[in-house]
Amino acid sequence: MKILYFDCFSGISGDMVLGAMADAGVDIKSIKKELKKLAMEGYDLKVSKVKRKGIKGTRVDVVVDKKKHFHHTSYKDIKRMIERSRLSKKIKEDSLKIFKNIAVAEAKIHRTSVDNVHFHEVGAVDSIVDVVGAAICINLLSPDIILSSPINTGRGMVKTEHGILPVPAPATAEMLRGFPSYSSNVEFELATPTGVGIITTMSKSSNTMPNMKTNAIGYGAGSKDFSESPNLLRIMIGEGYSPSEQDSITVIESNIDDMNPQFYDHIINILFKGGALDVFLTPIIMKKNRPAVKITVLSKNDSVNRLADILLSETTSFGLRMYNTERVKLEKEIKTIKTEYGNVRVKIGKRKGAVISITPEYEDCKKIAEEKGMPIKYIYEKVKASAKQKHDFNH
Repeated sequence: MKILYFDCFSGISGDMVLGAMADAGVDIKSIKKELKKLAMEGYDLKVSKVKRKGIKGTRVDVVVDKKKHFHHTSYKDIKRMIERSRLSKKIKEDSLKIFKNIAVAEAKIHRTSVDNVHFHEVGAVDSIVDVVGAAICINLLSPDIILSSPINTGRGMVKTEHGILPVPAPATAEMLRGFPSYSSNVEFELATPTGVGIITTMSKSSNTMPNMKTNAIGYGAGSKDFSESPNLLRIMIGEGYSPSEQDSITVIESNIDDMNPQFYDHIINILFKGGALDVFLTPIIMKKNRPAVKITVLSKNDSVNRLADILLSETTSFGLRMYNTERVKLEKEIKTIKTEYGNVRVKIGKRKGAVISITPEYEDCKKIAEEKGMPIKYIYEKVKASAKQKHDFNH
């Protein structure tokens, strides 16, 4: 599985995306050749090697002929331009998705319709080149999955066509809804609308770097050289573990010594309905030798806030512990097999394609045992033996 990972420790902008792609080995001549299919004149791509805090990176500038430069462009105009271009269907689709994402955010902020949105910075030639160029690079790389770290937005104020606005700018903040982000001590707009439009459209968020064998690394340089940190966007390209084998989850825990234990059945049911991967209780001894229960919830990273709200509202806990961890799991497949007792579901566990675990479905075995008046352990073993015969079992 080919992974493209964006490490946005110093934010993201359209020109940084192009720079990182070129630095990682994407052929700049191929990018320019594809961009010509857009049928837009009055610009050129200038590629240079620069250093940011001692780290070499690639800087891509879109040099615009001011005589042909148009500042104000509507989403409708951009859409028409892309649709009429000679770009491939996939590059057109990706480019339009990115611009639609930005347009929806702008429309919400300015209380207008998407078609009536008039871009300013994003409508300029350089930003059109950045968006379409990013779509071209991604299609040239053809990754199976695109992931991004949390995005550093910077802080302070930024000068725009609408005046002085807070960082992140309103449209940028709108696009970052549901996407992890944070603000460092750099007084600058690190995450631009164009960059955030690209990353929130094309990638999934990942709190940690994915497990991957890295084949290429690229550094795309921003326009400024900060004293605090390197102004670079890093991308990593490589082969990763299958998500079915290894992933990142969050553990949520709380020690409780003052709650009616009858409540746990109800609370556990609600947690599972809320998306918990697993919930379990552990007897513990707290201060003053008081017996207590530690409730532990395993959660997908995007379900943490919902499950934390359930724990705090449904239990007597005043606080929770949370930490990220990695888990390794088998590839799971549920199959129905024919046995002498009828159809029974079995859970097949595989690792690297090899079957290493077979587990009959308890409820199916229980039903057969009750109907036949036979011990469930006998039914269970017979079903398991039958399943082993039908699969290449390694253990």
